[in-house]
Amino acid sequence: YLNLRKNKFQMLKNQTKNRILSKKVKICNSLFSKAKGLMFSKRKTLIFIFKTEKIVPLHMFFVFYPIDVLFLNKNKEVIEIKRDLRPFTFYSPKQKSKYTKDQESPLFQQDPS
Repeated sequence: YLNLRKNKFQMLKNQTKNRILSKKVKICNSLFSKAKGLMFSKRKTLIFIFKTEKIVPLHMFFVFYPIDVLFLNKNKEVIEIKRDLRPFTFYSPKQKSKYTKDQESPLFQQDPS
């Protein structure tokens, strides 16, 4: 289970394992922030929030580094993980999600303390 508030920046923590996944994340809930995503940006962690659960296909156009993606359901439980999504590729998840977390690979590079 992941702790997620609607602030612009916040820490993301796996409450089940008491592990910090990201010390600073940016919440993307506007159309513009979702469309821009990580394109032409420095390495950072984004959380995308959608109004309903749906299949959220991803593209890596103009993202110049590999990322890992967590797909979460409406209960903020991880339902799918895509590791090492490479620049200029596509990915379509197998399940519907309400949230996605995009982060530089590898997924757990931060120190959990």
